[in-house]
Amino acid sequence: MNYKKKETYNTKVTKELSEKYELLLDRLGEDPTREGLIKTPERAAKAMQFLTHGYDLDAKKILKSAMFKEDYSEMVIVKDIELYSLCEHHLLPFFGKAHIAYIPDGYIVGLSKIPRVVDVFARRLQVQERLTHEVLHCIEDTLKPLGVAIVVEARHMCMMMRGVQKQNSVTTTSAFTGAFKNVETRTEFLNLVNAKLH
Repeated sequence: MNYKKKETYNTKVTKELSEKYELLLDRLGEDPTREGLIKTPERAAKAMQFLTHGYDLDAKKILKSAMFKEDYSEMVIVKDIELYSLCEHHLLPFFGKAHIAYIPDGYIVGLSKIPRVVDVFARRLQVQERLTHEVLHCIEDTLKPLGVAIVVEARHMCMMMRGVQKQNSVTTTSAFTGAFKNVETRTEFLNLVNAKLH
């Protein structure tokens, strides 16, 4: 009942970005002083800072904060992790899901930390291909597991709202290390990702 989440923003950055957004509105032919737009530059400045706050976070540190020694060496999968990011080419959103697995080699990690790692890299200006590899390598380098697998499926507004305007296209990227280079292990992972177990 008493829990309150408070977002904080750099005052100087917010002011500078707000001025830029006000100029942008003006150049697009809008009147930044009309009632509906008076607070828009500040809102947009704060929104952009929130959408890119991954630059201020350390994904490896997040993983290390919840690593536990455990004698478990079977596949651990966290699937259907929602992700929201901004395409670095047009500053338009892309969004979808990540499915991640790793095979521990002495250490496991708190399950909530894997989605947090996805958020760290998604909340930056991105391309899906790089996002996929950044998440994979972070888990690989920090946990030192027997293998890591990731599949990312996303819809890109830069393809849906402009340019080619294809509303139903989905982009899929994947990457595998270690034990997941083995066809049988990779197939097991992909089958479990596609299975409706819940």
